[in-house]
Amino acid sequence: MSENVEKRKVTKTGVVTSDKMDKSIVVQVDRIVMHKMYKRYIKRTAKFMAHDETNTCRIGDTVEIAESRPLSSRKRWRVKRVVRRAVGQAAAAGETNA
Repeated sequence: MSENVEKRKVTKTGVVTSDKMDKSIVVQVDRIVMHKMYKRYIKRTAKFMAHDETNTCRIGDTVEIAESRPLSSRKRWRVKRVVRRAVGQAAAAGETNA
């Protein structure tokens, strides 16, 4: 019974809303649920703090985050991969370095 079965990690996809912290980002995850009484679809949002080890994520990037052990009092997610970069990120980075 004591097999080393690895639990599948929960992943979520969302948009980076804040990258002001060092090695941390805030990801907004949207989901659509049906209202019980009115039978209409409504959008629900949740914000998660995630660990960004390399500081590569910027505001507007679409990222995939995976559940992990608690890293701080509010961080329980890690950046798994960047799905899509925000439009104009390369141009904006070039202008600030020049």
